Amino acid sequence: MDSERSDVVIVVGGGVIGLTTAIVLAENGRRVRVWTREPAERTTSAVAGALWWPYRIEPEALVGEWALESLAVYEELAARPEVTGVRMVPGVLGETRLDELGPWAARIKGLRAATDAEYAGTGLWARLPLIDMPTHLRWLRERLLRAGGRVEARTIADLAEPATEASVVVNCTGLSARELVPDPLVRPVRGQLVVVENPGVTTWLTSVDPTSEAGTYLFPQPGGLILGGTAEDDAWSLTPDPRTAEQIMARCAAMLPEIAGARVLEHRVGLRPVREAVRLEREVLPGGGMLVHNYGHGGAGVTVAWGCAREAAELADSAV
Repeated sequence: MDSERSDVVIVVGGGVIGLTTAIVLAENGRRVRVWTREPAERTTSAVAGALWWPYRIEPEALVGEWALESLAVYEELAARPEVTGVRMVPGVLGETRLDELGPWAARIKGLRAATDAEYAGTGLWARLPLIDMPTHLRWLRERLLRAGGRVEARTIADLAEPATEASVVVNCTGLSARELVPDPLVRPVRGQLVVVENPGVTTWLTSVDPTSEAGTYLFPQPGGLILGGTAEDDAWSLTPDPRTAEQIMARCAAMLPEIAGARVLEHRVGLRPVREAVRLEREVLPGGGMLVHNYGHGGAGVTVAWGCAREAAELADSAV
């Protein structure tokens, strides 16, 4: 293997998982190139709500550690919200009990049962990272560039392509891994959101039944109040459905009447890359290079990004 190629890592995928992984590698001293079909602002990551909380992701035992590692990073980034897009915001996780969660939940500072005044039902109160994704994705890209990394617009048909230019390839392609690996275990879970003018809501609220395609959540972001949402298995349409939008607004208004009639600013649709378990492992390529997989994060890519990035970087570095 020539020395020029041996020092290069190519990360395929420019969403939050790909950019975060690339940052960790670059700050570890690797020469990193990110190949992305679309700019970060057009990835699934850009559509996200995005509240830190493990959602539609397995296995829980590993997810808890990845999530807590990421939480510690976000708590630091929240000191500069206007730059990083990360704020620590209080809110209530409706229909959630502490005894239903894994041991990771005991390590979240301040997590407690919601009072009757905070929520009319069973729920948990928490102060969690709420991330404005357009701002955060820009910040991630700028941090990567400062660390010496590069972002390149590249569309590939096979993961063998970047292996001709790098000793290590990191696969952060999300739903595209279904075709590129190929991995039929990766499937879409469609999420539709409505963004409305915020009438003054400062806290977030979720009420989600994991067995239902319809959920209710409200996330106050700088660009408006994000209302959700859906979790439609194996649905591929990226076109907002008007009837679904009406149902989302009705559910949210039932929980928070002051948003009834709020002016709609935007409709969003994203496809969560769900898998029975996150794939975070490496394999040797036929030509002698190394392929590290880091995909299948479902609805929790932001939640586990830093924990998974560090593990993926360890796998990549051990291949040197």
